[in-house]
Amino acid sequence: MTVDGLQPPYLLTAITDGSGVGVTITGDAGLAVVEVVAHGLWSEQLGDQVTTALQMCLAGLSVSIIVDLHDLDDPPGVSMSFWLALWRQARFGAPPAHLTFCLPATTTLSRRLRYLRGPQPRVFATVAEARTAIAGRLSRADQLQARLEPRPASVRVARNLVTQACHAWQRPELLADTSLIVSELAANAVEHAATDFIVTVSRNGTGLHLAIHDCVSRFPRPSGSELTSPQASFVERGRGLRLVHTVAAAWGTMPTREGKVVWATVM
Repeated sequence: MTVDGLQPPYLLTAITDGSGVGVTITGDAGLAVVEVVAHGLWSEQLGDQVTTALQMCLAGLSVSIIVDLHDLDDPPGVSMSFWLALWRQARFGAPPAHLTFCLPATTTLSRRLRYLRGPQPRVFATVAEARTAIAGRLSRADQLQARLEPRPASVRVARNLVTQACHAWQRPELLADTSLIVSELAANAVEHAATDFIVTVSRNGTGLHLAIHDCVSRFPRPSGSELTSPQASFVERGRGLRLVHTVAAAWGTMPTREGKVVWATVM
């Protein structure tokens, strides 16, 4: 799986220029809900940054994406066609994702989005309102989750959770790969983060999505040249992430309010 020619890993961080114009991204522990905030004066360059961020979110299991436009400077609302195109792209994706917009009701952009004819995105005045609405429709039947302590025995518990998911959702052919990946990611969390961590296993169409959330924000970011040379990319990170890179259909990391999530999709 690729995003505009980029290969995994999809390492999402804030994307801003020197003047503060850009995008910030924050996910929850299982990446079921991701918040994307656009900052600054609307421009084609800002649109490209938002598009890249959204595509990397959609490469994982971002079921619901809140697009916060409170900090967007676009008084005449000229960016509406751009936001509608992103909304449709997510809506008709495989699997589909729900884009929800947040912006003040008094802005031109808000009025134009709210009074469209035909199908239209959901628009809220605040992020808190959007979170509440999304929480009410998220299905827990498609997700298994456990909070674990930073000790070696937790790696086995993480594998057991994957085994439970593969059997419950009739995906036995994915058990070997998902067990390998969750073992490596959980072991990294135990060894390097040394905090409590949350393991989430979710259904992703015909595949499974794994997410490991810990309370340490730092994550090594390879250069562009390293992304194109997988065999040399991950030497400093050890054998574990090289295996994840080889086995997973896609993988990456995303900031959260308390740390980061490292995720992988297995098909």
